Amino acid sequence: MSLAESPTDWLRLTLIPGLGGETQRKLLAAFGLPDAAFKASRSALVAVIGEKRADLLLNTDNRAALAQALAWCERAENRLLCLADADYPQSLLQVADPPTVLYVRGRVDLLNRPALAIVGSRNPTPQGAANAERFAAALAAAGLTITSGLALGIDAAAHRGALPSAGSTVAFIGTGIDRVYPARNQQLALAIAEGGTLVSEFPLGTPPAAANFPRRNRLISGFSRGVLVVEATTESGSLITARLAAEQGREVFAIPGSIHSPQSRGCHKLIKQGAKLVETVQDVLDEIGWTGSPAMPPDGVRAPASADALLQAMDFEPCTLDDLASRSGLTADVVSVMLLHLELDGRVATLPGGHYQQLPPG
Repeated sequence: MSLAESPTDWLRLTLIPGLGGETQRKLLAAFGLPDAAFKASRSALVAVIGEKRADLLLNTDNRAALAQALAWCERAENRLLCLADADYPQSLLQVADPPTVLYVRGRVDLLNRPALAIVGSRNPTPQGAANAERFAAALAAAGLTITSGLALGIDAAAHRGALPSAGSTVAFIGTGIDRVYPARNQQLALAIAEGGTLVSEFPLGTPPAAANFPRRNRLISGFSRGVLVVEATTESGSLITARLAAEQGREVFAIPGSIHSPQSRGCHKLIKQGAKLVETVQDVLDEIGWTGSPAMPPDGVRAPASADALLQAMDFEPCTLDDLASRSGLTADVVSVMLLHLELDGRVATLPGGHYQQLPPG
């Protein structure tokens, strides 16, 4: 039986209020598995974590919270991953303070696949949201798992863009996994639980406290090979994620924008500080050295035709994505990815009202 199949002692340890991750890791280093720590003498515990925390370990009654968490673990779609579990994200073992346990809902297989984070403003411009969604779609189609934080704006757009691909998406959240914040992303969270993965280090029922989100951000960056900031003001929390990524030895990317837009100033600040300026998806793939195979498309999605064939179907009149899907016989998801590449190559322009137009050569 794996550690994750018998999570009682791991949960009991992590559900003790006041016994943080650093103390938990000290106990594991000294005694091995959690059950050995609970069986240790008070004097042995005091020698490792001090009197106050030793008494917390020995005297805290957390049976109600433990029963609730164990009931959650019994559901087929849920999984508790411990530090010693083979399915625990190996990338998070490289960060300074990996969570002792992770509450996971959805596809566990995504947790040890190459990933790239896409983050940014909660109040993006329409172009910024479109960039996030299209970059996510193209990177996920290339086989990378897209990571973000389920926030409004750029985060949500990145998750939506990646979901149709087999590369799919992982959302690290700043609440208990039984809660959705913000509430407006309820349907998106359900979709991620079905086709991607929801992950939290916080106990069930944890509310959206402000201090939780910087902690969540270190997991977004630590889990990923790099962080792409699409739009951000100079006060944006996504700059915290970018800073953490740099401290963790991950790549930092930023998409430039108008010098007149407040939503571009955070990205420009990052570029001045050494972040890689990104104009195309290939810029990201080249920088991280990604040579993996594209993810297999979901059932029912055909491989895309050539770009020239799509341009032929497009002609030079403005048209919508649905128009192109109908003319080409491809799904809207596939057409969206192809349009991203064509736009970044300067062969297609995005027009107001969700329309696209082919540009003349040159």
